[in-house]
Amino acid sequence: MSVPPLVPPPPPADPPPSPGRHSKSTFARSVSSWLAQVAARLARVSHGRALTIGASLVTVFGVAAVTAGVTELATPIGLSQLEPANETTAIGTYRHHPVVIRLPAEPASYLGLYARGVPDSYAPIDNVTRQTGVEPNITLYYSGWYERFQAPFAALAQASGAVPFIQMDPNGVSLAAIVAGVFDSYLEKFATDVAAYGARTGQGVIISFGHEMNGYWYHWGYKHSSPAVFVAAWRHVVTLFRGQGADDVTWLWTTNIIDAKGGIPDPAPWWPGRAYVTWIGIDGYYYRPTWTFASLFGPTIKAVRALSSTPVPILIAETGAAQVAGQPAKIADLAGGVRAYGLLGFVWFDANGVKDWRLQGPAAMAAFREAGRQYGRLGS
Repeated sequence: MSVPPLVPPPPPADPPPSPGRHSKSTFARSVSSWLAQVAARLARVSHGRALTIGASLVTVFGVAAVTAGVTELATPIGLSQLEPANETTAIGTYRHHPVVIRLPAEPASYLGLYARGVPDSYAPIDNVTRQTGVEPNITLYYSGWYERFQAPFAALAQASGAVPFIQMDPNGVSLAAIVAGVFDSYLEKFATDVAAYGARTGQGVIISFGHEMNGYWYHWGYKHSSPAVFVAAWRHVVTLFRGQGADDVTWLWTTNIIDAKGGIPDPAPWWPGRAYVTWIGIDGYYYRPTWTFASLFGPTIKAVRALSSTPVPILIAETGAAQVAGQPAKIADLAGGVRAYGLLGFVWFDANGVKDWRLQGPAAMAAFREAGRQYGRLGS
């Protein structure tokens, strides 16, 4: 029997949240629910951080009090029925006063997490923390097109010492329309909200647009949209955010691991240029016991490092290990591989997807706990 591709074709049994599924009704939640979660974190932080997080708490309270006034966007009919905007700052507020925040880029300093149920709640992240003792310093959520920046979730992440990581995907829209400026109002509002978050918290965010574009399972990717149009769309989004003063964004250009036999090519044609990329992300999963970090990620690391004459920090942006692969051993291999290759860290996908990637069993929990002792220490 032939070896399956490193990332099997869609549809997955339980795919990453679809547009609206993971954050619908976030702002319909009660104010007290969000405040209670943030307040609980205030008790856990040091005195030195209390003022900063306290300011965030006040801001969340003020924003939650706003229940009307959805900004009109150049987007399809139906958007007006979404939740009220999570940020009242007017578009253009930071255009001439950019919010500039740079995240540390020290090797082996990030251990991130995605868990099903975010960004509606931070409880899924807390559940993994309780099980493993590991507090991630990156928390990932998937943002479908038209969805607004989830400021309450970002505030909870910041209160927990984590950087919000937004995977923004152009679900249901064409890349050409993005390039043509059809969605500029939507993107300008998103950018303004991100800049406002950075201005009031001093915290940056990570944003990836159109991830795994060298794969064939998304309409913006290989065999569906041309690399040239993807590059133009990426540059358009980055340029627009910068034009709105959202220089608190770390732009993560995220490719899937290369698997020539499985139909996943080298991502070089989709490279938008060093000026438009802060970090490079690589997605890949352990399906089999014989797979190692070197065999799984090594060829792609080599390929993306050749894209720029100046070094670009690399993050394993989405990863996991199937039960059959042996989770404890693969977690140790993952942590060791990140260190050996000098990467920033990794983001664990703790959800039931193509496989059940959730941490299971005492040995896997212990291996993740050990990785947490080595990672999650941000550089200064």
